[in-house]
Amino acid sequence: MTATAPESEIAVVGLGADGWAGLAPVARTALAAAEVVVGGPRQLDLLPAEVTAERVPWPSPLRPAVPGLLAAHAGRRVAVLASGDPMFHGIGRTLAETVGAERLRVLPHPSSVSYACARLGWPVEDTEVVSLVGRPLAQLTAALSDGRRLLVLSADAHGPAQVAALLAERGYGASRLRVLEQLGGDRERITGERRADGPPHPAGDPLNIVAVECAGPRAQLVPGLPDDAYESDGQLTKRHVRAATLAALAPAPGELLWDVGGGSGSIAIEWLRAHRSCRAVSVERDPVRAARIERNAAALGVPRLRTVQGPAPAALAELPTPDAVFIGGGLTAPGLLEACWQALRPGGRLVANTVTLESEALLAAWYGRYGGELVKLSVAHAVPVGGFTGWRQAMPVTQWSAVKPAEPSLAPSVEEEVQ
Repeated sequence: MTATAPESEIAVVGLGADGWAGLAPVARTALAAAEVVVGGPRQLDLLPAEVTAERVPWPSPLRPAVPGLLAAHAGRRVAVLASGDPMFHGIGRTLAETVGAERLRVLPHPSSVSYACARLGWPVEDTEVVSLVGRPLAQLTAALSDGRRLLVLSADAHGPAQVAALLAERGYGASRLRVLEQLGGDRERITGERRADGPPHPAGDPLNIVAVECAGPRAQLVPGLPDDAYESDGQLTKRHVRAATLAALAPAPGELLWDVGGGSGSIAIEWLRAHRSCRAVSVERDPVRAARIERNAAALGVPRLRTVQGPAPAALAELPTPDAVFIGGGLTAPGLLEACWQALRPGGRLVANTVTLESEALLAAWYGRYGGELVKLSVAHAVPVGGFTGWRQAMPVTQWSAVKPAEPSLAPSVEEEVQ
């Protein structure tokens, strides 16, 4: 029996704007020994003639091409060029996820963020970093809050002007901006401070970072954003019930939520705002509402929300396994609760809200079968009553929440029990 040869190590070399001159000896040695060097055209142009390896530019789109490109050079000594620290918003993560971290020998260079904080005198640990390289501009919104310091990694020379325009649109026009270009290289340049709502920033070097000192509204961290933060036709889980619902759903980093009957998308949006690694799918049968969900997600800084337009449970068939499910509408649709419960991973949470007696009876039956918590949420607002003040009661919301056990139940379906 022939033993399989171990896969070759891949050197991942961080490169700064100072090019070859800024590399440590160990990084130069790794590149000089390579038979193939893969990188962006700009990075490959920084290598001197003494690096005799075959130079291969990354194809576009990059991530799907990685396995095939590396397989094409199997058995050869391969080095990959990255900007700055390969493991900080760089190609290192993609390589680790596609070929395995054990195959990588990462040789980092100081990142542009480290250079920027050094130039500005900002502590790195207190500075929020937002990358717009290959990502939508709208995600910057989630990082905005009065007094916060941000470093925005631009995608190109137009990045500073786009950042300034978004800040002004979101009420942060008084924010102070500086643009840092070609950090660490001989063409390094830092512009003077200017307001976001000032004259448009001219396009400069495509290799730039925008430093932002936010001045504008304070951002709320916990769930329960004001209702007027959402565009809505009335199909909106209201603020106080929304906060209680998110508490029951209990988002954790990296988890996936199904928001079934999305309405205005508020539950999925605030789930995503809980942590940058949270994921969510909002399922909405009405195309007008589905489009509205996407607008709300972009306006509130989570354009990564995936919206699926179609009726549940049919629209759930191809979705990835959720860690939590929220059902905000359509509870009496045949098979919906069963489909959501079956799809949920063991240990996952299901939360369902309703205001109708018919759906309440269904939730009571599920509570009798699976336990969990069945609560009625009532909210009243103080309103003028003539020359006095009284309470106006909103429709009470019945909420059932439960954790799916590790062992599936062998009992008959709840729909059968309540028929």
